[in-house]
Amino acid sequence: MTSVPRLSRFVRAQDLVLVVLFAAIAALSPSHDVWEIGMIAALGVLQIAEPKIPFVSTTAGKVLWILLKLAIAYLLIGLTGGVSSSYYLMLLLPIISAATAMDLFPTLLFSLLACGAYLSFLEYIDWSQSEMEPDQVRILVLRLLFLVIAGALVNALALALREQSARHQAVAERLTEAEAAVRRSERLAALGQLSAGLAHELRNPLGTIRASAEILSNNLPPENALATEMAGFISSEVDRTNSLVTRFLDFARPLQLRREAADVAQVIDRAIALVKRENNGILILRNYSPALAPFPIDADLMEHVFYNLLLNAVQASSPGGTVTVTTRRTDHHAEVAVADRGVGIEPKLMETIFNPFVTTKPTGVGLGLPIVSKIVDEHGGTLAVDSQPGQGSTFRVCLPLQSA
Repeated sequence: MTSVPRLSRFVRAQDLVLVVLFAAIAALSPSHDVWEIGMIAALGVLQIAEPKIPFVSTTAGKVLWILLKLAIAYLLIGLTGGVSSSYYLMLLLPIISAATAMDLFPTLLFSLLACGAYLSFLEYIDWSQSEMEPDQVRILVLRLLFLVIAGALVNALALALREQSARHQAVAERLTEAEAAVRRSERLAALGQLSAGLAHELRNPLGTIRASAEILSNNLPPENALATEMAGFISSEVDRTNSLVTRFLDFARPLQLRREAADVAQVIDRAIALVKRENNGILILRNYSPALAPFPIDADLMEHVFYNLLLNAVQASSPGGTVTVTTRRTDHHAEVAVADRGVGIEPKLMETIFNPFVTTKPTGVGLGLPIVSKIVDEHGGTLAVDSQPGQGSTFRVCLPLQSA
């Protein structure tokens, strides 16, 4: 059952049509010469095998394949009468191969090479006993022009198809990113509701425990140092847990954006100033685009976004390393990229790093990137990451220049 799909990858309907057409050309050979039929068959094999051989997809492979077709077509034309040969249209095979795989200049170059090869047969004519009539000259020139025109037209069509394919691929990539963002938003919404409920349920017992610890500490005799110390531990751990609960609530709480026109470079500079208090000798480089004018954002929330991304980049870098912040304008969006040359992210974590409670830090709780992602989503933007283990990571924030 699997042999048919496998066979279809190598034998296409177009291949069968080409086999029939080249067989018909060979059958119509007036001389039925073995060399003539053999060269027709060789051109057919080259044409059919061209899209199936990986080497031919390389630049060297394309050039070699075109020259091979041109050489066989030249021999076939020379064998069957030179300039007067009815096989002169076989020169279209290398020209069309060049036109579909290359830009206009290489296509014209191979077209002129094919025309030169065709004109070279004039050298084999005994002009002392032959003469070319004006009508024959006109036909010869028309043949050459048809070859060049065919190459130019096929090249224009191939270029349009390549551009359309590139646009479709770009749209497909954007759709894939959008689908991933939607799935991430759905997961964040569900986990946010769970976190909110859990945090509210924890707040009451935590308050009771802390109040009890304070009462116990106030009523302990001074000589009971151990009990006083234990009560202090209870209070400090309750405060730490309460801080964690507050972060859960920050993650779960709906955001109310306060958009105002702001210079994103200034917002990033404020975040850098905060990160510099905590970095370990990491140099932060700025590369801001002057083409990026102020646009509507919630500056405080976006400062939180850039602070988290910069802090992560600094913590992932080795002492003395560098972190680069780049801004640029792309169509109707502003892009901010934070790049480091640190440890990178393992491939198995790439799909989950924006999920809550996913962290590689010993003391982290995994809410930094989810909150960052939530803020960017609320702005109608996207957050993407490129990372290679051992080579570093680049986080890209893309924000619309006009609020919806």
